[in-house]
Amino acid sequence: MNFSTAPKLTLAHSTILETPPIELATLASTIGYTSIDLRLHPSFPGSTYYPLGTDSVASRQMASHLRNEGIGVNSIESLGIGRNFDTSEAFPLLEAAYALDAKSLTVFGDDPDAFRLTENFARVCEMALPLGLNIALQFMAWRQIASFDDALDIVMAAGQSNGSVLVDALHLWRSGGCALDLCAAPPGSIRAAQLCDAGPIAPASMHARITENRSGRLTPGKGTLPLKDLLAELPEATTISLAVPMTGFNDPERHARNVFESTQQLIEATMEAVR
Repeated sequence: MNFSTAPKLTLAHSTILETPPIELATLASTIGYTSIDLRLHPSFPGSTYYPLGTDSVASRQMASHLRNEGIGVNSIESLGIGRNFDTSEAFPLLEAAYALDAKSLTVFGDDPDAFRLTENFARVCEMALPLGLNIALQFMAWRQIASFDDALDIVMAAGQSNGSVLVDALHLWRSGGCALDLCAAPPGSIRAAQLCDAGPIAPASMHARITENRSGRLTPGKGTLPLKDLLAELPEATTISLAVPMTGFNDPERHARNVFESTQQLIEATMEAVR
């Protein structure tokens, strides 16, 4: 990013996942975020999510509340594309995203058959295109699509104009990648990034890494990840979402505000260094 202006910030639902969607929108608007990511589908069995439906009272109330608060929806989360994936699974989330005027749907890849995964990813992109939605493929070290290179390979092979890689700072470094990996990405293949921070040593076991991802992240600027390097390499106009689920806080608004303010300080320091 050339940082001609400071990027606007999105509050990921995972940061304060126990906060229902309407309360999340109000809180984000109060703090200064311009958009939110909504968890409308479970990211793993038993995880918290908020199904709104497509033409339900809850969906219409949410759309009205977003307009009143002046807050947008960046992404709807998150759909897994596994070995038994059926494209019909994408319809409810795509329709919900369209009803809330979201920009994208986040998916992750968990099919060991790369060809089948690519085909299914491409089909979801095709379904989303008439709705004006992007499909962002997220990589995680414990899934089949484990690294930035894995995700980029799928996106490029799918060849869809609305397909891209979601770059999560924790997953980038915990999968052995670095900010310079992004230099290999063609224009348009990265449109969104999630920021958080972490300690210098990756957890030893995969179970511990999953726990770190879901509840042990650190506020940007409070750990050791080279986030300034990542910010410098991200394409211009990349959407920046703050995904910082962690334990040990009792006040969701205070946590979301701390994350916002710390990230602003990090961005200001990066902008100053670029100048």
